[in-house]
Amino acid sequence: MKATTEFDKKKYRNIWVIAELLSGKIQTVTYELIGVARNLADLRNSEVWVIVLSSKLEDNLELLFAYGADVVIILDNKEFFGFIDEMESKILKRLIVKYKPETVICGATSRGRALIPRVAVMTHSGLTADCTGLSIDPKSGDLLQTRPAFGGNIMAIIRSSNYRPQMATVRPRVMKMPEPNHARTGRIIKEGIFNSDIKNIKKIISVFHDTETAVNLADAQIIISGGRGMQGKKGFDLLKRFTEKVGGAALGASRAAVDAGWISYAHQVGQTGQTVQTKVYIACGISGQIQHLVGMQSCDLIIAIDQNPHTPMMQIADIAVIGDLFEIIPEIIYDITEL
Repeated sequence: MKATTEFDKKKYRNIWVIAELLSGKIQTVTYELIGVARNLADLRNSEVWVIVLSSKLEDNLELLFAYGADVVIILDNKEFFGFIDEMESKILKRLIVKYKPETVICGATSRGRALIPRVAVMTHSGLTADCTGLSIDPKSGDLLQTRPAFGGNIMAIIRSSNYRPQMATVRPRVMKMPEPNHARTGRIIKEGIFNSDIKNIKKIISVFHDTETAVNLADAQIIISGGRGMQGKKGFDLLKRFTEKVGGAALGASRAAVDAGWISYAHQVGQTGQTVQTKVYIACGISGQIQHLVGMQSCDLIIAIDQNPHTPMMQIADIAVIGDLFEIIPEIIYDITEL
């Protein structure tokens, strides 16, 4: 939707968050996005609206208000069973035309990456994917979208000055989740599904979730990651023993280690892997290229172990341990065993 004049732009208002749901439960990324949306809306003196599309909502909508939402638009219908991007994009386009949001943000999840590009094309809106930072020009309302570019070698700031709404996807665990204020309240708007929304589209027959092979990095409180410095599969065997000794730890890896075939892609942290936000992140033999840093730099405590004190990872670490990791890690394992 082209809005080339300031008059046209003034027709669009408020920051929208497209809620991420799984089996009727609102996912953590939604609350992370509400937090950043709240900051943007305050700068624009506008509201945060959350769009909930669900076949059977199990979570309490009041929690959305507690995290910063002002308005929740809910469509609760059995047609939302599974995920049908054709249908949801039609509905979102209709809601955008009706309510005219200034900005729409969504999680850069598998669902968000399939849905929002469709919506952007249908509404002729600008879209920036996989953002690692969002800010806004308080006067113009232009969304300033930060993301890695040129293979992660630089960080670009992108704006869509001539189009409204502006759209962005944000990777889970990049933004800090705000503290909830349970005294906050808001408005609920109920919308319905039109026959045109579901006409001539595919149907979901059944849904299943593969939990056996999943590596749960997103919910881990401690991640121990290895890079090129682990020198091979035997090095990662050592890290596996390390994670087994640390309660609640998960095993991560850099892209270099995955590309070398030392560990599976499911463990990869970084721009082309998973984004994590843990209590503790222990980087073992990881140089810290920007592609990796964007996936873990929001962790609360970063510990790096490497012989080279000048690597980017050692520079950003809260604790940098200089030395041979094949001597240091066995000593740590031994000390944990003795406790």
